[in-house]
This record gives sequence, structure tokens and C-alpha cells, in this order.
Amino acid sequence: MDEKNAISAFQALAQPTRLAAFRLLVQAGPDGMAAGEIAAALDARQNTMSANLSVLHAAGLVRNAREGRSIRYFADYDTTRDLLSFLMEDCCGGRPEICQPLMERVACCPPETE
Repeated sequence: MDEKNAISAFQALAQPTRLAAFRLLVQAGPDGMAAGEIAAALDARQNTMSANLSVLHAAGLVRNAREGRSIRYFADYDTTRDLLSFLMEDCCGGRPEICQPLMERVACCPPETE
């Protein structure tokens, strides 16, 4: 991930509803959630949630798939891993044991499935 993409991701996450939606999708795992379910869970208006999900999608943090008349959203774990790797690049001054607990905690992300 380059700096431009990282900044885009951070800008997308720098809003409370978008951050909450992203975290909700991470928790939902590979099954994702329909846009209406996300809006209901966050007590947000559907048109507002749609706009926020579009921002997350443009930043590459979520994927979507049409299911009939609704759209299901999924956290993009590859982009999330890339963003975390960007943050941790060259960390710890050559002492990987400092970062190891953090890396083990992040390793829980499920692999992408399509």
C-alpha cells in the first residue's frame, strides 16, 4: 500500500458512522451484511448509510455484491492487512519481538473468499 491509498483509507475511517460500519463488517466476517442490516444495527438512515458505505468502498476498505434488490457489504481483509502492514513497515528498529504480540493479534483475520 502506498501513502496515497493509506491516507484515503484513514480519511474514510475518520468519521464515526463509517468507522462503526467498518468495524461491524469486520465483526460480521466473510458473510458480510446487507446495507439495510448495517443501517439498522447502527440506527442510521439508509440513504446516509449508503453514502457512507460508498466512501468506504471507494477507499477499498469494503467490497460489495448485489443480492437481488439489496447490496451485501464485506470488509476487505486484504486492504485491511495492507493498511496495517503500511503502518508497521520498518517497525521496532530491527527488534521484531516488540511487534510480535501485535502481529499475533492481527493474524486473526479470515482469508478473502469470493
